[in-house]
Amino acid sequence: MSDRPADPAATESTDYPRKVLFVAGAGRSGTSTMAGLMQILGLHVPQPEVAADESNPKGFGEPAWAVAHHDRLLKEAGVQVSDARPDAWFEAGRVCTREHERIKTAEWLEGHFAENSELVVKDPRLSWFLSLWRVAAIRTGATPVFTTMLRPPSEVVGSKQKYYANRLGSAHLAASWLNMLLHTERATRESVADGGRAFVRYGDLLDDWTRTCMQVGETLGLQHVLHARSEAIRDGHRFVDPGLRRMTQGLDDLDLPPRLHELTAETWTELNKLADPGGDTPGVHQALDQLRGAYVELYEEAEAISRSSVVAAEQRTKKAVKGGPGPAAEPSGPATAASPEFVADKLPHGLRAAIPPSVRRGLRRAVGRSR
Repeated sequence: MSDRPADPAATESTDYPRKVLFVAGAGRSGTSTMAGLMQILGLHVPQPEVAADESNPKGFGEPAWAVAHHDRLLKEAGVQVSDARPDAWFEAGRVCTREHERIKTAEWLEGHFAENSELVVKDPRLSWFLSLWRVAAIRTGATPVFTTMLRPPSEVVGSKQKYYANRLGSAHLAASWLNMLLHTERATRESVADGGRAFVRYGDLLDDWTRTCMQVGETLGLQHVLHARSEAIRDGHRFVDPGLRRMTQGLDDLDLPPRLHELTAETWTELNKLADPGGDTPGVHQALDQLRGAYVELYEEAEAISRSSVVAAEQRTKKAVKGGPGPAAEPSGPATAASPEFVADKLPHGLRAAIPPSVRRGLRRAVGRSR
């Protein structure tokens, strides 16, 4: 690589050129495994990290500050983590252009370069704010590079349903996967002019993590990966568990609407090409642009014919708020079909997003939720 030191053995790791690896992709797609491996190989995950839990016992590899930062920005933009609305990208994009947010993000990055010249930032919310982070990295004199994790959408949906207790259904989760991956791919194309991007199949990472990570290191010029010590390699072998791929259902198992099924399958096929050597080509970009346009059309059609459902949902939520417990009331048991909490969880995301904000806020107060 062009930024590889002429004599690596004589170069301290803190002297490597500044670089920030942003690990993007849908939640439950292997982003934590990638970030964890990069940390083991020598890149620095800004501390403190989000604590591991039963859904991810080996850790998330997520800086707690970045997660809180993203949560706040998503709330301000009115965007969900798994938002299926194409327009959600415009709402998040407005936040990315705010100068004070760019300054705040750059200052946070700057503070962590004292620890290491190569940082890794990962969070499932990251894709919504890629342009914000790209600008922030450049302002610190660092090169932004991107890795997007690819996992079969059926496995992503199944994993979210298992670990996140998502009640919105397979169609919503598949649509949000489409929305996330199609726009993440488009948003990272400009990174080729910076330090580059890499697409990694989760299955490849589990099957042969050393080969896969070294390819990422070569593509993106990550010096800690290229000069990883043998002890780090051993730690990596202990970290990666092929059994992490616990979801094996196929796309047919999701029982999606036909057009959504078709778009999801075609998008997965094209994204896979990006993970092949030399596969990041204009032809694939064009195919993905067409699929993104087709998804926007599908979503707009669904919105256009569901207005009666939106009105009905609004009436139900107003009724639920009016008859629900006061803001200070503690829930007396699990949600039932008549409770506001159940009503909120059962609403399709597209309909929920169309309900006036004042009504949604009232419902959240009624059930004691902040968002």
